[in-house]
Amino acid sequence: MEMNKMDAAQLAKAFLAGAKSLESQQEYINELNVFPVPDGDTGTNMTMTIMSAAREVAAIENPEMKTVCKAISSGSLRGARGNSGVILSQLFRGFTKVVKTEDEITVAILAEACEKGCETAYKAVMKPKEGTILTVARGAADKAMELADSTDDIVFFLEEVLKEAEDVLSKTPDMLPVLKQAGVVDSGGQGLVQVLKGALDYLSGKEVDLTVDGGEKKEVKAEAPKYAYSVSYRIALTSALADKKKAEYTAFVEKIGGDVKLNITSESVTTSMLTNDPGFVLSKALAYGALFDMEIKNISGDVSNTAKETPVEAPVEAPAKDEPRKKMGFIAVSIGEGINSIFRELGADYIIEGGQTMNPSTDDILNAVSHVNADNIFILPNNKNIILAANQAVELCEDKHLVVIPTKTIPQGITALINYIPDETVEENKDRMVEEIANVKTGQVTYAVRDTVIDDKEITKGDYMGIGDAGILAVNKDITMAFIDMLKEMVDDESAIISVYYGQDATEEDAKNLVTEIEGNFPGIEVELQNGGQPVYYYVCSVE
Repeated sequence: MEMNKMDAAQLAKAFLAGAKSLESQQEYINELNVFPVPDGDTGTNMTMTIMSAAREVAAIENPEMKTVCKAISSGSLRGARGNSGVILSQLFRGFTKVVKTEDEITVAILAEACEKGCETAYKAVMKPKEGTILTVARGAADKAMELADSTDDIVFFLEEVLKEAEDVLSKTPDMLPVLKQAGVVDSGGQGLVQVLKGALDYLSGKEVDLTVDGGEKKEVKAEAPKYAYSVSYRIALTSALADKKKAEYTAFVEKIGGDVKLNITSESVTTSMLTNDPGFVLSKALAYGALFDMEIKNISGDVSNTAKETPVEAPVEAPAKDEPRKKMGFIAVSIGEGINSIFRELGADYIIEGGQTMNPSTDDILNAVSHVNADNIFILPNNKNIILAANQAVELCEDKHLVVIPTKTIPQGITALINYIPDETVEENKDRMVEEIANVKTGQVTYAVRDTVIDDKEITKGDYMGIGDAGILAVNKDITMAFIDMLKEMVDDESAIISVYYGQDATEEDAKNLVTEIEGNFPGIEVELQNGGQPVYYYVCSVE
């Protein structure tokens, strides 16, 4: 099948096909994460990013190039989650800058758009690392420019670009030793390849699924609906579901509805389904954890009944409208009621629930900004995978001055707030906080979800791992020994205090016994213990 031009409607469908292709491989991409931790989420982040744009694209009734490009760019920028999601959104941002002014797209325009997308994505990352999604994008863009003058066939062009992207992806383990040792290719690069595959499938004439939020499949006529509502939501689990609980939940949704699609991980359950009783479905779901990203649509034909729910988030109340605007405010990304309370006590105006187990989107951060009544707002991402999304929020915010303090861990965020001095300027505070967080060493203890080898450490599924700022410091089948071995790599002659935050899966008694072990191994160093309440990570600690 030869194609020399592509119009706005075809671009929209190609994008939706790419989004669905990525979504279909979400869990596979998650499993490519190098660290065998329970919260490997590259696939989830990239999928949520692209589906945010896909919903906007799918809602366009009469596609025009400008409106399609705006939906792709704006939707992905605001929905971007995690570093991989932000980079993907920047690729789309650069691509649409070239395409949006065109009536039709040719190979030459596609090549230029690929080049611009790659350029834009590289600029968004302060220290680009080769062997990642950026490298795959670079390879695809270079191939696109090479083909620009040698063919007019868009399908052939994309076939060759995809081949090159797959070839570069296969070589990523040779660029990053950690990938080779783990026996995987780069997960972000794999996600980009999936997007290209989906777009090519549509443009080459294959029957593909373009369903977004209960929409119809391409070229398939829908029957009269058996159910009145389409429902989708995500449960942030209170604790990982045992097999029995998974079966119980699956049986419930399949009994009360139809067209059920589930994605169950150790941290969340994403559900989309058709039903006649959405209220009962949601009330049942609440028994497993907090609800987010809820959407209910009436599909019975009565448009007036269509309703979209707001994500259920309960951080901090919005300020009273007559409250004087402050000079400076704080937003902290946090998880676990104990840690949330610490941030509030230290002066955080708004807590974004998220972090290691669920990276908040750029839009989540902008929503938080709208609730803080201040001219200057410091954002504490408290996770290295949220910093790019926070930086993206800075670009998109128009009415307030946002300052991102690049905190990579919860202890760094706490240190930043402790070192804030109200009487000093924004710049003085920024400089001090950035300086102080560099002195904080962070350790986290969790369990391995698969067998692997990292940094020459053999890891078996179920082992406890002590993870430091630069990688895995200790592996042991005993959680206490894993923690102590980790600390031995962190503590030096300058260390004065160890702070320990125990999570929801560790008891207070276990935590106190751990402190006794720490004091026995590191005499003379003060040890503090607090209930963090964080999921997934049994213990988080800092050494200062």
